[in-house]
Amino acid sequence: MAIGNGTKESPWVLKTPPQSSEYTMYKDEEKQILVCTVGKTVLHYNLRCINDLHEMLKKHGDWMLLGSADEQKPAKEGTVEAWGRAEDNPVGGWYGLKKGFRGRFGMYLPPLMEALGLAEVEHNARNNRMRAI
Repeated sequence: MAIGNGTKESPWVLKTPPQSSEYTMYKDEEKQILVCTVGKTVLHYNLRCINDLHEMLKKHGDWMLLGSADEQKPAKEGTVEAWGRAEDNPVGGWYGLKKGFRGRFGMYLPPLMEALGLAEVEHNARNNRMRAI
């Protein structure tokens, strides 16, 4: 369960799916973005990704591999990461908004979805999956 309420003053404190690293996220309602801070690195994701990912997972109806990858690396087909950058998703491409840091959607969004009660996420060392609740 995440600590915090998702504001800049009280961000969600989350752990990556393997439970190996901690990071924070909060909603910036004014800019319509999710701000994800991992160490000193700050990533931004389109705020609508939460609802869009949940809808996609409900339609998918089963477990889906996360497949996290940096922006510079290709995403494995059929994964959450691949969907988060696919031209046929609801935003027509990347949910990540900072050039050079648009990837890792499959690493940082699933724990938030789990904390919000929207998805189940596996917590193995590798090859984790998620599904909608």
